[in-house]
Parts: sequence; structure tokens; C-alpha cells
Amino acid sequence: MATITAALVKDLREKTGAGMMDCKAALEANSGDIEAAIDWLRTKGLAKAAKKSGRIAAEGLVGAVTSGPKGVVVELNSETDFVARNEAFQGLVRDVAHVVHTTGHVDVETLKGAAYPAGETVGDAIASAIATIGENMTLRRAAKLEVKSGVVASYVHGAVSDGIGKIAVLVALESTGKADELAALGRQIAMHVAATNPAGLDSASLDAATVEREKAVLAEKNAGKPPQVMEKIIESGLKSYYKEVCLLDQAFIHDGAKTVAQAVKESEGRVGAPVVLTGFIRYGLGEGIEKQESDFAAEVAAAAGVKA
Repeated sequence: MATITAALVKDLREKTGAGMMDCKAALEANSGDIEAAIDWLRTKGLAKAAKKSGRIAAEGLVGAVTSGPKGVVVELNSETDFVARNEAFQGLVRDVAHVVHTTGHVDVETLKGAAYPAGETVGDAIASAIATIGENMTLRRAAKLEVKSGVVASYVHGAVSDGIGKIAVLVALESTGKADELAALGRQIAMHVAATNPAGLDSASLDAATVEREKAVLAEKNAGKPPQVMEKIIESGLKSYYKEVCLLDQAFIHDGAKTVAQAVKESEGRVGAPVVLTGFIRYGLGEGIEKQESDFAAEVAAAAGVKA
């Protein structure tokens, strides 16, 4: 029997995009002959992943996992929303999120090489899912949020399963107070973030270029005003802008009479200690991905070999 080396398995995996264990099985079944192993994988539909990699994947799911002072979010994309309803795909998203939570890896390439349940890597698991389900999939991004003392709370909107849906939010609350009260407050704020999609925690956290663009818009709207008047107009305009886009300055959706910052401050009596909202992460499925427009009738006609 031929010796199946790690290098041989790696070579086959790179050539086919199939999972590591599938490559090993293919080589064992074909006495180490790599060309025969490629054909073996193709006949079993396991060498499809690489060929599908060029197709746009803008659907899928985001997932969140939290425990005490730590939380993570991930986004795994697919080509169609049908796949998001697939229990195997949902399990893949959940397991990848747990790998991020366990390892702390948020760099996508590092994460792909991390150990995954069943003795393979995350990259292998995704490649196997592509071959099995028949759609391109992309591990797009991952992030984590931690506090030294306190709670990282989460909220998932449009959930199809526990911790998996269309929008996932993490909120970090630094405090030595009651964990259950912090978790309840954190979830409320996470729901607020899901609804309002703030640009930053406060004005200091906003991108400088974004602020400059807002100043330019205000200046353009008020062109011709004296310099001293323009300065006050821009100052006032920025304050209004911050109330719209900065989380701490926004009106709290659960009580519009107060800001998020005020809601956090007022919670300290229930929590039993000072509370500081230190950060948040919001993942909206497919945001920023250019979706390919398609003519469904033309696609069907093309598949049938006729002109639309």
C-alpha cells in the first residue's frame, strides 16, 4: 500500500479544493496516484469547491456567541437565501462562531486553518459544504469584543436559529455590578444598535474623513454666510449629526426621552456599580457586497439552450 504523506494530501487539496479528509481517502483509494485521486473526487462531487469560488456569495447568515465578558460574531456568505434555511449550513455558521470564540482568531485566513470539529480545519469544512450543498460560500469576516470585568451581550435579528440570523450585534459593558442586570441592559442596547446602525460609539470614534464630509455639506448648504456665523452653524450642525449617528448620543429606542448614555447612567442603581459602555459591533448580512443583478428568464432560457 502506498504511503500517503501530508505533502501529497496538501497537493491534492490545493488542486481540487476538496476537504483534507476527503483528499486522504481519495489517495488511499487510488494507491497515492494523484491524477486518479482527482478523478475519484470529481466522480463523488467533492472537487467542485474551487470551480464555484468565482460566483458571488452575498446571502447567508451571521452568528454570535457570548459568554460573560467575551463575545464574537462571524459572517458566512452563500449565493442564495435557500442555503441559509439549510440546517447543515446553519450548523456550519454556529460551529465556526464557536471556533472563533474558543481560539480568538478573527483574521479570516488564520481562522480557515483553525481546528474544526471532526478533525478537519474550518477551511476544509467550508470546502466540503460547498461540494455537498452545491453553492459558493465565503467566510467573509469575524470579530470579537471583550471587557476585563462585566458583560458582552448580544442580539440577533431575523434569527433562524439560536444565535444565527440576518443582523448580529455585540455590546460591551464594563462594570463590577450584577451580571444579570448588565446582560439585560446590554441586550436592550444591542437591539437599539440593530435598529439604528450607529456609525460610532461617540464623536471621538468617528472617522475623521466622515466628519469633514459632514462639515463640507453644512458649509455648502450655508454658502455665503459670514465666517463667524458659518462657524456657529457648523458647530450646531455637527451636534445634531452626532445625535443621529453616535450611539451614546442617540435617543434610546426603549425610552425616547433619554439618550443611550443617560440610560446607561441610570442603570447603575440596578446594577449596583458604575457602568461604562465601551464598544459595540454590528454585522448586517451582506452589507457592502455588490450583488450581481440577474435576469431570471434569461438564465432559465440559457439553461434550456434557447434564446430569451
